[in-house]
Amino acid sequence: MDVPLALPFATLVVVLLLSSGPIAAEVDATAVLGEAVLTLDAGNFSEVVAKHEFIVVEFYAPWCGHCKELAPEYEKAASMLRKRDPPVVLAKVDAYDESNKELKDKYKVHGYPAIKIIRKGGSDVSAYGGPRDAEGIVEYLTRQVGPASLEIRSAVDASRSIGDKGVVLVGVFPEFAGIQYENFMAVANKMRTDYDFFHTSDASILPRGDLTVKGPLLRLFKPFDELFVDSQDFDDDAIKKFIEVSGFPTVVTFDADPTNHKFIERYYSTPSAKAMLFLRFSDDRVETFKSQMHEAARQLSGNNISFLIGDVSTADRAFEYGNLTPYVKSEPIPKVNDQPVKVVVADNIDEIVFNSGKNVLLEFYAPWCGHCRKLAPILEEVAVSLQDDEDVVIAKMDGTANDIPTDFAVEGYPALYFYSSSGGDLLTYDGQRTAKELISFIKKNRGAKAAAVEVTQTDAVEEEVTSSTPSGSIQDEL
Repeated sequence: MDVPLALPFATLVVVLLLSSGPIAAEVDATAVLGEAVLTLDAGNFSEVVAKHEFIVVEFYAPWCGHCKELAPEYEKAASMLRKRDPPVVLAKVDAYDESNKELKDKYKVHGYPAIKIIRKGGSDVSAYGGPRDAEGIVEYLTRQVGPASLEIRSAVDASRSIGDKGVVLVGVFPEFAGIQYENFMAVANKMRTDYDFFHTSDASILPRGDLTVKGPLLRLFKPFDELFVDSQDFDDDAIKKFIEVSGFPTVVTFDADPTNHKFIERYYSTPSAKAMLFLRFSDDRVETFKSQMHEAARQLSGNNISFLIGDVSTADRAFEYGNLTPYVKSEPIPKVNDQPVKVVVADNIDEIVFNSGKNVLLEFYAPWCGHCRKLAPILEEVAVSLQDDEDVVIAKMDGTANDIPTDFAVEGYPALYFYSSSGGDLLTYDGQRTAKELISFIKKNRGAKAAAVEVTQTDAVEEEVTSSTPSGSIQDEL
């Protein structure tokens, strides 16, 4: 699958550190005067984090536009949260500062800004998945320091708690006691930063699904795929697996929605092959393509392939985010390539054709193609005739065994293209397939010799310096 590259998406990483008890006064003493957000760096980070059971830190870059947008909201939230009892401390780290690089690497900061939650003095770290406005940050963090699961007592509670954003877990129990309830609450406490947990004794007030269920039952609501899934296995590990599998989209969407961040991070961290589709979300056909992508993901669900879809404008950032390179089908690069007609494969086409600084005639062929077999000795003759010209390369590539770059509009075999040593556009050869005509075409369209170009450029620079700079006044300047 050809993957277009282009993608403006800023990754958020903020480390949330919440304080409790008497530590708050000490933290305030070290904060920048007039700022509610505590400033941390490599020198004080470990010491401050170790003193907090729960603390919040933003990793930012001074030049980042999204960081600048977040700053006033983050500061406002910090001012509100430090008045709680116990106070909640928000901090920040300049992750772009080279002296803080170890912190950036330790907390896996791939973009800016970024929110994570650190508990128990630094031993428990998780990503922040909440809103980026002050009120949303306060509400999200207040939930994080409150009960891991909240009781739903009415249909109004249910509609307010279970929306169309994010994954929500609801445990249905006849009574809030027993091993199933205890296991549910234990898992809720461990996974609360990524998911919202609720419990109820009345399934009839929940949206969707069988309203006659009495429990114990675990219902997972999600804004994608089949919208809700039930499980009655309350073993600790079974609950976790159920949430991780059922709460993960069949196809992840790469966008700026904070609720998708945990899915994006998991997509890249999972050891699997990556299938990525980028298209214009404004296109009228987008829903059709999304449907086809989901169907492909379902059919290949047992092949350890992770699927992601995004707007074409986000493609570059998606690859940078995961340090990925697109899969390219290629034959092995030949260890010996000393025949008159050079062998090109997908993995060395840039080196031989575009970056060699030479005049290259390249044939795309298919082993089964009769016209290609007829052309082979003619190409050999051309290569032998020009073998003493170091600035000319005659090459061939099996188009059936290698992915052909989109620069070449190959619609059939053989297909001949020429790239000049002076750069410029690719030229398609449509002339007669004779040695004489091919050689004439190459000589007519070839660029200047590399050595000659270099000398000319050097002379021009020397002439410019001589004519514009008084003798003896040339200075080195950094």
